[in-house]
Amino acid sequence: MKVVTLFSALALLATGPALADGHMKHEMQSGHGIKQGMHQAMKSVAVTGAWARASVGRNGAAFLTLTNHGKAEDRLVAAEADVSKRVELHTHIRDGNIMRMRQVDHIAVASGKTVTLKPGGLHVMFLGLTRKLKKGESFPLTLVFEKAGKMKITVPVKGIGAMKGGDAMHKGHGGHGNMKH
Repeated sequence: MKVVTLFSALALLATGPALADGHMKHEMQSGHGIKQGMHQAMKSVAVTGAWARASVGRNGAAFLTLTNHGKAEDRLVAAEADVSKRVELHTHIRDGNIMRMRQVDHIAVASGKTVTLKPGGLHVMFLGLTRKLKKGESFPLTLVFEKAGKMKITVPVKGIGAMKGGDAMHKGHGGHGNMKH
């Protein structure tokens, strides 16, 4: 474990003094942030703005932004979480006048591009929640990329009607518990 920490510290120093300067001493003493930060820094895909809605039914969803800094396309191929019996990647499609969710086998992120998973579009779906997702709490989510590998993130839970990472309300749009599959 100390070898990994030393390697991470050296890699952080190599990325430039702006990253290493003020945080290195704290990260080395605490022993937790540097490993996660460097693990993600070495990945070609950056994950930002993760959030989930508080749940009202037996299902839930997480939303986030993926940015590919690599030189080749990567794909989000799976997600893992202990908050539900199953975790799937989903999108919404229009079926007549009804929006329906459908599972997708991957979410492509082209080189140099950003893909936003958001309400009404692509998202990570939690089927058969094992506990309620409550506003103000958070949970771990592992994203599995074809090339970048596994990336563990923390997902904060926002209000039931949230439409963005904040608590903005949207009339007539409830939680994912009532969506048809």
